[in-house]
Amino acid sequence: MPPTPTDPRAELAALCERGLEWRTATPRSLSDAASLRPAAVLVLFGVLDSVPAQASGPVARDLDVLLLRRAATLASHAGQIAFPGGRLEASDAGPIAAALREAAEETGLDPNGIEPLGTLPGMPVPVSRHLVTPVPAWWTRPSEVAAVDHDESVDVFRVPVADLLDPPNRGNTSHTFGGRIYRSPAFTVGGRVIWGVTALVLSRMFDELGWAEPWDAGRIVEPDD
Repeated sequence: MPPTPTDPRAELAALCERGLEWRTATPRSLSDAASLRPAAVLVLFGVLDSVPAQASGPVARDLDVLLLRRAATLASHAGQIAFPGGRLEASDAGPIAAALREAAEETGLDPNGIEPLGTLPGMPVPVSRHLVTPVPAWWTRPSEVAAVDHDESVDVFRVPVADLLDPPNRGNTSHTFGGRIYRSPAFTVGGRVIWGVTALVLSRMFDELGWAEPWDAGRIVEPDD
């Protein structure tokens, strides 16, 4: 008998209510939150109309998440696949407002069709000196998206969550810092490699939501930039 689809919107909202710990392997000396600049990203889930809704695993096939590829000329995280988002500005009322503003600026989406479900604890990102607050959200009325400013992003796309969860598409990147090897989650979907902060957030959320399936942590993925 095929699995029964879950209610992802309700599960995401419940995750925001209870929160989580990121459990990253970042050296403590690099993750002092007091020295980091506040930023927010929109982790936007929705339903792909063109994909059948049957469940083949923990989630229905039509559940997706919005991602973009950052421009190769940016000072930090250049060329990486990321969530829409950016630094908080003085005019922003908080992380949710900042994430919606940045997403609209970067992808052209209509914020009126998005339901923010809450926030998750800030994640220190030492390489760019930011404390990033993920803002899970639900796309109540999907709108057209595209790379609006090519100085910021060069591609915008929606990825089926079931593809991200598929064990053959999962692995780890490997980095050496201070003589120590650090491993971090990665996904390989549609010829793209999703790693860094984006993969960390997705992987940890999938674990907490109970969506993750067993995968080979020994598989090493090379970043594509």
